[in-house]
Amino acid sequence: MNVLVAATGSVASVKVPELVEEFVSRGNRVRVILSETACHFVTKQELVDHFEKRPTELFHPTADVYLEEDEWKTWGKMGDPVLHIELGKWAHVLVIAPLSANTLAKMVNGLCDNLITSVARAWDYCHGPVVAAPAMNTRMWTHPVTSDHIETLKRRDKIRIVDPVVKALACKDVGVGAMAPAGDVADAALDAIQEARERPKSDQR
Repeated sequence: MNVLVAATGSVASVKVPELVEEFVSRGNRVRVILSETACHFVTKQELVDHFEKRPTELFHPTADVYLEEDEWKTWGKMGDPVLHIELGKWAHVLVIAPLSANTLAKMVNGLCDNLITSVARAWDYCHGPVVAAPAMNTRMWTHPVTSDHIETLKRRDKIRIVDPVVKALACKDVGVGAMAPAGDVADAALDAIQEARERPKSDQR
């Protein structure tokens, strides 16, 4: 399977290497998008360093990790490939993990002002599912706006949500809001692919 992992601006982005490991260890090809704010918590170089001692044909950090500026490196004139479209065509599943409160709000309202939200806005749900693992402070997660946004993604876009868990958060509070374990996110994504393949095409949107 081709798995596109999109990490947004949450401290849980530090789990991206672990999440990639989960998918690769199960024989899946992986590409990663790091948002500009995700790079405050994990960088492309850190992914390179993490995987350089055991390179795999399923994931090459130097080639398969995309940053915001890469959107414009492949396009210069009419007919050139458009990165957010090409990534969407390549992937069998889009895994947004972690999904920040900010990106959640953007997706609900159809904004596409960066590489990740452009991939999400152009996603073909008949081609594959979208799985999202929210991660944010407890006060953000329990805010009424957040529950409205989550329900919209579930109802309108049929996005599978992997709920956050209770844990010590970045602010040192203990509460719900931490991203679910990487293994649980991977399980949800691969289950979603299998379910989508078993569903009649007429029911996939």
